[in-house]
Amino acid sequence: MADPQGFLHIVKKEARKRPVAERVHDWHEVYAPQSPAERAAEVSEQAARCMDCGIPFCHSGSAGCPLGNLIPEWNDLVRRGRWSAASERLHATNNFPEFTGRVCPAPCESACVLALADTHTTGSVTIKRIEQAIADVAWESGSVVPKPPMIATGRKVAVVGSGPAGLAAAQQLTRAGHDVTVYERDDRLGGLLRYGIPEFKMEKAILDQRLMQMRAEGTHFVTDCEVGVDLTVEQMRENFDAVVLAIGALRGRDNTTVEGRELNGIHLAMEHLVTSNKECEGDGPATITAKGKHVVIIGGGDTGADCLGTAHRQGALSVTQLDYNPELPTERDEAATPWPAWPMVLRTSPAHAEGGVRRYQVAVQRFLGDENGNVRSMVLAEVRVTREDGKRIITPVGEEIELPCELALFAIGFEGVDLGPLLDDYGLSPTRRGSLSCGPDWQTTAPGVFVCGDAHRGASLVVWAIAEGRSAAHAVDVYLTGASDLPSPVHPTALPLAVV
Repeated sequence: MADPQGFLHIVKKEARKRPVAERVHDWHEVYAPQSPAERAAEVSEQAARCMDCGIPFCHSGSAGCPLGNLIPEWNDLVRRGRWSAASERLHATNNFPEFTGRVCPAPCESACVLALADTHTTGSVTIKRIEQAIADVAWESGSVVPKPPMIATGRKVAVVGSGPAGLAAAQQLTRAGHDVTVYERDDRLGGLLRYGIPEFKMEKAILDQRLMQMRAEGTHFVTDCEVGVDLTVEQMRENFDAVVLAIGALRGRDNTTVEGRELNGIHLAMEHLVTSNKECEGDGPATITAKGKHVVIIGGGDTGADCLGTAHRQGALSVTQLDYNPELPTERDEAATPWPAWPMVLRTSPAHAEGGVRRYQVAVQRFLGDENGNVRSMVLAEVRVTREDGKRIITPVGEEIELPCELALFAIGFEGVDLGPLLDDYGLSPTRRGSLSCGPDWQTTAPGVFVCGDAHRGASLVVWAIAEGRSAAHAVDVYLTGASDLPSPVHPTALPLAVV
């Protein structure tokens, strides 16, 4: 590093966002475009704030990045203007840094040593921004090229699911010389990257350019094919030497016990996000829209924030986001979540700056409808959340409040993998958490069938999905050939550092 005290006199600077009044009227990414020269100068200066810690927690698998991204190394390369070398170090551990640089919540930044003094000047290094810049420069310069295998093993692998875990496993296995086919039940590739993440967070051209690279490397893709239905498990056994299940955890959590849940205009969050993303793909107007409606989002997490930004762009009259938990503090509580654990603090996405109201410690009691069976309002109550024997108990404690609501969206998480013939025919049963278990080699109880990503971990981060996809690819390579040079960044039992 050029200046070991750079973080003391270089002010932390995040990427500039486009004005709210402009961005809510289109679906382009929220960040303001920069010229290559301006971006390079600004990001290089930010990279100079990295002090190359003796023990860099930012790329610790438990506290920071599960991929083990070599963050201090590529920070120093960016500082010196060696963008191509920085891209090589970044791609050494991460198949898709252009994805994580946009949608990852950056546990690496929370684990940065500079996060210990999160002030105006010092704060964590802007790792996520630097990562995205490295990836974007690499694509713009043409240095991201296909890397077809040097050998062919003659072994065939099927990957079921084309989300980040499936794509990472597929790319690694293709590069190892295996004949890989990815099956996707939707009409387009990408899983939640395509239909879950809104266009304003990651434009799908970013995904498409990576898929073009993978095709050029030799990976085969089949869409509109549900394995277990359109392609039977018996056919899979006949045609493939190994199978990787990267089917996600798409079974959305609902609350069917709420009075009035059957009214029109009440949906799971993913139903809303999928139809809006399909509109952005050119499939015609969204079938579920917030235009001209009072919208209530039930759930305070990332999915709820995605629905919030989507509702703004669709022209909602008002948007209210509900959370039954108390409002979190804006600064880390060292007693509750000491550094470098992921801090329990109030997080605001760009969508929250665009409008809407957040209400805490409230829960829906019932929905009220009009004469046509459409939801017109919901009744809320203040609540207290307690736990008994590990089970969450939500108790109304305050007066009831009626809130206008013509579109209600449940964004309260996911219950696990979708059930159906695929799991039944392989003889696989989800765990109590709705996920698929595996051994230390990522193999399920069905011989030659491996699992990774949300299907194994439960709904989690894109960066964990990529890490698990890379690790499962190593295990498949060992299974097929007896040894592997592919990296394996995480163990199936790995968990992020947390205070319990």
